[in-house]
Amino acid sequence: MTVADATAARTGAPPTPVWPGAPTPLGARFRAGPRGAEGTNFALWAGGAEAVELCLFAPDGTETRLPLTELTHQIWHGFVPGVRPGQRYGYRVHGRWDPWTGARWNPAKLLLDPYARAVDGDFRLPPEVYGHVRDWPDQPVADTVRDTRDSAPHVPKGVVVHDDDDWSDDRRPKTPWADSVIYELHVRGFTKRHPGIPEHLRGTYAGLAHPAAIDHLTTLGVTAVELLPVHQFAHEDHLLRRGLKNHWGYNSIGYFAPHAAYSASGTTGGQVGEFKRMVKALHAAGIEVILDVVYNHTAEAGELGPMLSLRGIDNRGYYRLQGDARRYADYTGCGNTLHVVQPHVLRLITDSLRYWVTEMGVDGFRFDLAAALARSMHDVDMLSPFLAVIAQDPVLRRVKLIAEPWDVGSGGYQVGAFPPLWAEWNDRYRDAVRDFWRGALPDVRDLGYRLSGSSDLYAWGGRRPYASVNFVTAHDGFTLRDLVSYEQKHNEANGEGNRDGTDDNRSWNCGTEGETDDPGINTLRNRQIRNHLTTLLLSTGVPMLVAGDEMGRTQSGNNNAYCQDNEIGWLDWSLPDDPGRRALLDLTTRLLTLRHTHPVLRRRVHFSGRPQAVDGLRDLAWFTPHGTEMTDADWWAPTATLAMYLSGRDIPGRDATGAPVTDDSFLAILHAGADPTPFHLPGTPWARSYELMVDTSAEDQSTAPATLHPADHPLTTPPRSVLLLKVHG
Repeated sequence: MTVADATAARTGAPPTPVWPGAPTPLGARFRAGPRGAEGTNFALWAGGAEAVELCLFAPDGTETRLPLTELTHQIWHGFVPGVRPGQRYGYRVHGRWDPWTGARWNPAKLLLDPYARAVDGDFRLPPEVYGHVRDWPDQPVADTVRDTRDSAPHVPKGVVVHDDDDWSDDRRPKTPWADSVIYELHVRGFTKRHPGIPEHLRGTYAGLAHPAAIDHLTTLGVTAVELLPVHQFAHEDHLLRRGLKNHWGYNSIGYFAPHAAYSASGTTGGQVGEFKRMVKALHAAGIEVILDVVYNHTAEAGELGPMLSLRGIDNRGYYRLQGDARRYADYTGCGNTLHVVQPHVLRLITDSLRYWVTEMGVDGFRFDLAAALARSMHDVDMLSPFLAVIAQDPVLRRVKLIAEPWDVGSGGYQVGAFPPLWAEWNDRYRDAVRDFWRGALPDVRDLGYRLSGSSDLYAWGGRRPYASVNFVTAHDGFTLRDLVSYEQKHNEANGEGNRDGTDDNRSWNCGTEGETDDPGINTLRNRQIRNHLTTLLLSTGVPMLVAGDEMGRTQSGNNNAYCQDNEIGWLDWSLPDDPGRRALLDLTTRLLTLRHTHPVLRRRVHFSGRPQAVDGLRDLAWFTPHGTEMTDADWWAPTATLAMYLSGRDIPGRDATGAPVTDDSFLAILHAGADPTPFHLPGTPWARSYELMVDTSAEDQSTAPATLHPADHPLTTPPRSVLLLKVHG
């Protein structure tokens, strides 16, 4: 007698029927079934399983187990009439327990459907949630001892969701890559303390959709938000034991479900509609939505981790295992790696990606540790199944694709190696700019490439300058304010003895570690922040800002605030009340306006260093402080000053009407030295005069006069500053 039959016998109700249903689509899909009966089709890939039970949960927690007896191409499926949206469910999967061969089936554990579109409940991690006896006395073999206690009371459930998509009133911005400005933010951290957002909406998708949040984004001038992970994720046991939580969310467990804790609409399906409304509100404001996605590993960790979903469905089928199949191949540093070479794993990922594009409205993805996805059996392979499938997929090849082009395995650093269609986080840009402004570059060869679009990395195979996503800071590491205030990480609040987080910060504290009342140091720090932001927004490529850097946000020196769901990890919206912080925000807005106005700052083709017309100037030229063009020897020589001339004449390409693209020309002078230095402005044919547009030595840019300077004359460059001059004549 099944559990369903026993329940029926006890209550007098007829047994719940399970009709054959269909093996596709995977997941739980509410629809009309045979004879027009409403119900839900359930389909689960579980390749090596011996049996699968669908578990339905009543509001009071009563569980009804229904065997799925239909098996098609390793997919267990059935249609249950009468099951409607809002129904909570999970699976129990039966099979061998033989960890030495990678088999870890355990029907005592309730498993989350990998295709669940909503998740209700929190992941807690008591011993019952582990497939093995977590507290076995002999820990080296603990993972081999099966735990038979029921995990259902301790784990969240999937929720059947109604497909009521109507995107007829949605207009995707479709911002060209070259015109894009990305703003990396955390849904909860960005909105949690915003005074203009109603308190009950703070920390939620609805909060990000609120006009007060969107007004900041549109006023600033960004074109896309890149959301830290919003897939359903779980908190790690070591954090829960210390009273902390995973704030960033790089611990996914549900690739189709918006993280329920960010919902103001409840967790029984309301989070799905709320997320869609957020996307529509951002689209209406001209802002694209890019998701930071974590398909390289899951929250189940290594062999001593919990059994939440894939491990109990088919451990060998979903994860890369070592030769000793008890152990997991770990290219991620998180305990496991998804086996993307397997067709069903590749299907899970691509089905998820298409779902977020077609049914949730998103415009692109940033792939965490993308090199792990590009591995074939072991090595990173740019002809891997994952990259090949993405390249030919009619939906995915049209959205923005950004790789974090590395993982922690051997040969995992792949900056510049991803194929066309892909943009990449360019950490070589980050390192060169940081080193220049802290006076640690031996010469400026690398900086020249980074400022001008990194053609050495991306010109191959037709890749354009916008393949380079330029950034100075990201969620992982110091904020921009902390970058100029700390030389050492201060991660004590994470409870790991300050061992976590990188030690390679390439930062300079301007003379004192941490916050100070010294006005001279604070003046210098503010100038350095302006230098970094100005350099970023004048560079060729796609700039990425981190939420709060534009107004001087600090994490008090914590460079790994992944577990700080508190004031450390939330934006302080009172910062613009300080005149100095308001001036920084105004400068960022002004620089973005300049960028949007001038196509020479948003080039779609790499510079050639040659004239684009018979009577034209080179499209890119570099000058020494003497006003002479740089020679090979100058590139190899130590210097604190670099000047870049961007010609707006004869820019390659045409506008939407087919007309040639022309623009003003600019001279950008970057001076990282501690003393003022004379700079001889290049004369004819480069210019007759220059108009000063930006001077980062000035605290307040809003009142800076548009000063004209004659060509072929010296101009005093202030210490540690960027000057942007528009060319006349």
